[in-house]
Amino acid sequence: MTSVLAMVNKVKKIVSVVGARPQFIKALPVSLALKDSFKEVLIHTGQHYDKDMSQVFFDELKPLSSHYNLGVGSASHGCQTGQMLIRLEGVLLKEKPDLVLVYGDTNSTLAGALAAVKLHLLIGHVEAGLRSFDKKMPEEVNRVLVDHMADFLFCPTQASVNNLLKEGIKENVFQVGDVMYDSVLLFQKKAESSSKILKKLKLEPKEYLLCTIHRASNTDIKENLSSIIKALIESGEKTVFPVHPRTRKYLSEWGLDQLLKKAPKVRIIKPLGYLDFLQLEKNARKILTDSGGVQKEAYFFKVPCLTLRETTEWIETVEAGWNKLVGTKPETIIQAIKEFFPPKRQKNLYGDGKSSEKIKEILMKKLS
Repeated sequence: MTSVLAMVNKVKKIVSVVGARPQFIKALPVSLALKDSFKEVLIHTGQHYDKDMSQVFFDELKPLSSHYNLGVGSASHGCQTGQMLIRLEGVLLKEKPDLVLVYGDTNSTLAGALAAVKLHLLIGHVEAGLRSFDKKMPEEVNRVLVDHMADFLFCPTQASVNNLLKEGIKENVFQVGDVMYDSVLLFQKKAESSSKILKKLKLEPKEYLLCTIHRASNTDIKENLSSIIKALIESGEKTVFPVHPRTRKYLSEWGLDQLLKKAPKVRIIKPLGYLDFLQLEKNARKILTDSGGVQKEAYFFKVPCLTLRETTEWIETVEAGWNKLVGTKPETIIQAIKEFFPPKRQKNLYGDGKSSEKIKEILMKKLS
């Protein structure tokens, strides 16, 4: 009788796979929700390994800690994904989880799902169903593949649910809202009380632009990165520009760092921790970015966003009038800086801030 009860009451084990800055942010509220009902093992692939892009988030987001760091680091897409797959397989064989949880659309997401499906393990995909319909983006390929491997698909919006339905994915699809919104609600007050970034940079609210660039389609192509930098300089706007390590490399390689030294209104700074970055986002007049997560955070804070891409997976922010796709042409970017203004009202697109709890409840039911 005792052994039967022990089997019934056995705590289910979930392995969560993360590897990049946005995934640390997404995983935190989910980990907090899971902790009382599941045993969670967190694997950091090491895709982001720079201290300013990785460890700073674990330092700030104290409840989040990795049990494994695979230390994969930078490489080509194939090499990086392959190394992750090899190392993840070993950990999954050792841990024998009941479910593998993956987030978003990075190489870590794809490797986590591939390692799990090859071992016949259940897969949950947080942020399922997103589509930019641009297969030149590695992230788009990753999203599609992972969604077609996943057993449980946790969608942030109705649009993402619809995308899956069009691809024939109908079972175990759940619209739960956006876990990044959960994180913003969790940390917004802490950011306001503890961050000194505005004072440090001598900034006043709504008197500066915030710019982030990290996608290979912008950083690795000289024409695109040069055009964006030209727009920032010629706009004449006070701009704060936290520079991703890859972006810094190509700014130097293309000689654009020298141009920026002659542009005092464009403030180059190191990548920031989560709390400081939230404060910069919330208080910016406009945000220019090629990041999917930053597009959403801009929407959460009701800050107009100019997306430095031709497509976006967060199309509902564009349809709502708060996000404009401007590409990389200087004249288009400058015009949007001057003339793009969103409507006064904003729709609630991303749920009630309880997405993580909904994911937990679904997994408790499905894994029981």
